[in-house]
Amino acid sequence: MRPLCGIAIWLLAWNALAATPPPKFGCPAALAEYHQFDFWIGRWEVRDPSGKVVVGHSLIESVADGCGVSEHWTGTKGSNGVSYNAWDAQSKRWHQFWIGNNPNGVLRLEGAIQHGDMALIGRKSNAQTGKSQLQRITWTPKADGSVRQHWETSDNDGKTWADAFDGIYRKEPN
Repeated sequence: MRPLCGIAIWLLAWNALAATPPPKFGCPAALAEYHQFDFWIGRWEVRDPSGKVVVGHSLIESVADGCGVSEHWTGTKGSNGVSYNAWDAQSKRWHQFWIGNNPNGVLRLEGAIQHGDMALIGRKSNAQTGKSQLQRITWTPKADGSVRQHWETSDNDGKTWADAFDGIYRKEPN
């Protein structure tokens, strides 16, 4: 009788495990925070603020089943890099990890949507002085479908800011 009880318990446990659905993956649209940066997804030509000079091209893609966004940047003067961007539900913040093709080319940023703009900020050493420098990048979606990326730096803890990059992203034709 004991062996039959043991077998019955084992079969019940096995059946319960087999009936357990697999874990769900991906970040569907219902998880809105994960899609706040989706306005940046696409294949872009990037121009200076005047719109006259092409400064680069960028491919922005949804990654990890909609849980993040990656950027692949190629500048017209030889710069290139990759960023990974993701919403962290625990910290309730967006995080970006940038890898560029220059010394001191790693940048870590975090932030959130503010007034419709994605605003991320971080700190790294100034390549010229070696001193700590704030980095702030804001992405602003425009009514015409373009996106402005404005990168600023501050050597005095945000009292004043200097432009590091200002570009207008326009979707390339398919």
